[in-house]
Amino acid sequence: MAGRILVAYATKHGSTAGVAEAVARELEEAGFEAGAAPLPAADSLEGYDGVVLGAPLYMGTPLDLAAFVARHRAALVRVPVAAFAMGLTPAAPEPKPEQVEQARKALIDALSPIRPVAAILLAGAIDRAKMSLAERAVTRLLRAPSGDFRDWNAIGAWARTLVPLFRGGAGTN
Repeated sequence: MAGRILVAYATKHGSTAGVAEAVARELEEAGFEAGAAPLPAADSLEGYDGVVLGAPLYMGTPLDLAAFVARHRAALVRVPVAAFAMGLTPAAPEPKPEQVEQARKALIDALSPIRPVAAILLAGAIDRAKMSLAERAVTRLLRAPSGDFRDWNAIGAWARTLVPLFRGGAGTN
């Protein structure tokens, strides 16, 4: 076994949970003991050799990520940390580089002072049937497309890039 990795995530409607589970499966296939868990369930990071954090972007901010990092900072500085954020910016037909950079910066800022060994912005999903009335109104107002834009091949490829970063061991934070 290569080590124990936690893939902790925030999710509102399940899209990020699916990505976290896919990342954990890829890490398991590479020989790690890996599991996905919602951020609130990850009350201790003891015994983990690495952590992947994931969150959807809501109003330009990764959901619940900054609070988790603040709560677990002492443990996170000792292990490699990778992160992903889910959003619609990468799903646009021609994503604007400044919007992609703004979303990526929001992810990095939410992780501060932790410096991730890898960070990525991934396309998410919008299922209006799972949304509240207010959320549906906002997505209509913003003309946000409805659908599942997750690219499972890209998600798997990114997760495989984490393997040598986690095999390296000690945190770099």
